[in-house]
Amino acid sequence: MVKSLYDADASAFKMNYANGKQAANPQDAKPTVYGVAAAALDTRHNRLYFAPMHLSEIRYLDLDNNNAEFTVVKQNIIAAPAVYQSEENHLTRMVIAADGYGYAITNDANHLIRFTTGKTPVVEDLGALVDAESNKSISIHNKCTSWGGDMVADAFGKLVIISANHHVFSVDVNSRVTTYDGAITGLPGTYTTNGAAVDADGNIIVSSAVVFEALYKVDVKTLVATKVESNETPFNASDLANANFLSQKEYNAKNKFSITAPPLYTDVISGSSKVFPNPVTTGEFKVLFDGQDLGNYTITVTDLSGRIILTKATNIGAKMQTETVQLKSTLAKGMYLVKVTNADKKQIFTERIVVQ
Repeated sequence: MVKSLYDADASAFKMNYANGKQAANPQDAKPTVYGVAAAALDTRHNRLYFAPMHLSEIRYLDLDNNNAEFTVVKQNIIAAPAVYQSEENHLTRMVIAADGYGYAITNDANHLIRFTTGKTPVVEDLGALVDAESNKSISIHNKCTSWGGDMVADAFGKLVIISANHHVFSVDVNSRVTTYDGAITGLPGTYTTNGAAVDADGNIIVSSAVVFEALYKVDVKTLVATKVESNETPFNASDLANANFLSQKEYNAKNKFSITAPPLYTDVISGSSKVFPNPVTTGEFKVLFDGQDLGNYTITVTDLSGRIILTKATNIGAKMQTETVQLKSTLAKGMYLVKVTNADKKQIFTERIVVQ
């Protein structure tokens, strides 16, 4: 152990609320409440995101602050009769993925939660994961095989779930289709795989919450685990988190000589793709209005923190119409959000673009 960030029984702390709320909840006597089984490291903002067990919430610890300062991102993400969530709704897997979003998944995999990490957080429930046809008897929703564990991400945009019972699944975020990859072998019989992270060589490192055993290194191609030798006293851990991605070397090699390789950040948040070209290389893009009601609309471009870059009002007078949006020449390269709202300020669709 290099540093203790927070001790639930001893550390003083400060609690903030992203929505500006000041009054503390009874559950906030300890920021980690009943314990934590899902965490993700956000290196861009130097935060440790986590989900307290039994609460449908996402919080983070500010790692730039020498004191223990926590922020509640969103409460009651999953609707329930009471604040205290039952086991199937525990957010037990979490990671910051290659697309810059945070993702969390409930035990029963009926809720894939996506959240932004900028100044104005947005939290969405994308719905249930869907078993691939090839999964057969090993379902991502099965309590015996697939609950608990942890989640990592690969450099190509997929999520990888390691269940507490050693089973590995790959998740396509856009379709939510979840493919069973196999079971980890070589672990002790009592070893549950509760925590997972990626080492510098692209292997998965797993930990157990129930036994004081070593960490194990899992080869992602064979799913064979080997003990990580160490002179330190073995410990148990319900979660691991770092910023490495699986398949990073393969991703770098694939894109080393490709100037026009498509970035990871072009997927649509809601609705089919209506912004083109993407990436934006000429200082302008077009927005397609296809099948929307006739009337007034507003196109808004923001950065990922929610800061407005520009707005454009437009009137749609045909069932299919395109509007051109000019960007300032001084706009920095990077990823932005294009949002379209109607006259009632209802969001019609949102899409990510990359400006090159």
